[in-house]
Amino acid sequence: MADEPSWDEIFTGSVRTDESGKPNGSGMPGAAADRGEDARRDPRAPGAQGGSATGSGSGGGSAVPAPPMSRRQLREQREEEERRRGRSAKPARPARVEAKAVGAAPAAAASEAAPATAASKAQRTKPTRPPRVSRWRKPGTWILIGVLVVVLGGGTYGVTTLYKQLQPMVASLVGGKPSDDYTGSGDGTKVEFTIVSGDIGSTIASKLAKAGITKSAEAPYKLLLADTEISFQPGTYSMFKKMSAQSAIDRLQSDKARITTKLVIPEGTSLNGIIGLIASATKIPSAKIKAAAADYKSFGLPSNARSLEGYLFPATYELEPNKTAHAYLQDMVDTMETHLTDAGVPKSKWEHTIIFASLIQREAGLAADFPKVARVFQNRIDQGMLLQSDATVAYGAGSTDRVTTTDAERADASNKYNTYVHKGLPVGPISNPGDIAIQAAVKPATGSWLYFVTVNLDTGETVFSNTYAEHQQAVAKFQSWLRAHPDYQ
Repeated sequence: MADEPSWDEIFTGSVRTDESGKPNGSGMPGAAADRGEDARRDPRAPGAQGGSATGSGSGGGSAVPAPPMSRRQLREQREEEERRRGRSAKPARPARVEAKAVGAAPAAAASEAAPATAASKAQRTKPTRPPRVSRWRKPGTWILIGVLVVVLGGGTYGVTTLYKQLQPMVASLVGGKPSDDYTGSGDGTKVEFTIVSGDIGSTIASKLAKAGITKSAEAPYKLLLADTEISFQPGTYSMFKKMSAQSAIDRLQSDKARITTKLVIPEGTSLNGIIGLIASATKIPSAKIKAAAADYKSFGLPSNARSLEGYLFPATYELEPNKTAHAYLQDMVDTMETHLTDAGVPKSKWEHTIIFASLIQREAGLAADFPKVARVFQNRIDQGMLLQSDATVAYGAGSTDRVTTTDAERADASNKYNTYVHKGLPVGPISNPGDIAIQAAVKPATGSWLYFVTVNLDTGETVFSNTYAEHQQAVAKFQSWLRAHPDYQ
């Protein structure tokens, strides 16, 4: 309202009055001088233009002092000046301390507040640098570091095991591409791995990954491509889960990792005896093995072969697990074919050679006597004589564990293996011969012997004779030995 006191009147306690003594808002005595002083200090204040408050004006008369500016007018003036300078500063509220200062003009207070306002604006508009975030502040990294610190107390084994488990997480935290390979030689979980004949590098790599041995097929395959000298042997190997590609390949090259069951087949063992040995070693029922052996034509034998008897080479075999009965028998047949070929026997003579060798294997005792026994049989065949082998008669009678026979057995013409009745070699092999017997059949010793008899079954001592009379003396010696050893009868 017009008659309200100004802020100066409120703070100084003075009220301006007109000639009638009523307040007129003109200030206390001396106010004009004060206003002139304010104008001299602040050239922006009204009345500062044209000199002092008592100077001459344009009309030549005395200058009339300008009325004092209120705080609102000062604020509006300051805002107008800032707008002219192209600023848009927020109006600053005058500090109360400026209003209380005795004798301080409002214009002076405004001039002092302006720099502070500009400084505040400069501080607000100054570009700020974004805070730097350290990569070590990622929460996952701190968790991993904390776990590692805890596990350090477990020693080298604990740290190594933890690294294997957390390596993929470490790679993801630091932004690396996950590896396609494991580290180390596995987690201890055993697994059987089989390589079959015909498997190539890519096949083996795929099977390793599928079995969970390697992390991927690519990792071992890259190693195989880099080293073309690497080769694998068919078989079953003891491996571990989560092996590195290099450790997996190295283990497949080691014979110690190969899983086998040793099977020893002595020379002269019959087919029935071999079936029993295979069944015992592999836990395959004998009936399945007999059924497989009965299909002898499926093993690639000569067309004149009558059975699988004689074609299973006697040796020590390492039977791999998870194979069929046919596969085990085929391995033995393949081995026999190899030895026949090495001995220079053509396939057309395999049957004859095996029959002859099987007879020598059962009748001869000592290795040195094999060629001599072969010569006796060959001389008798050449002269059209009966071979008169007790071993062939016993085999035809269904006994493969003895070489002695009875008079009735030797007289039995229904026995096709009875060489006391039928001339020439028996109709088929009577055992599975080894290398010495095969070599003797191929190359008999030189001599004119027509008879032989083993006079001591414990030592294998054998007497060879050219005449029947000499032979009878040797037979008498053998009969005497048998009477002294009734367990052999």
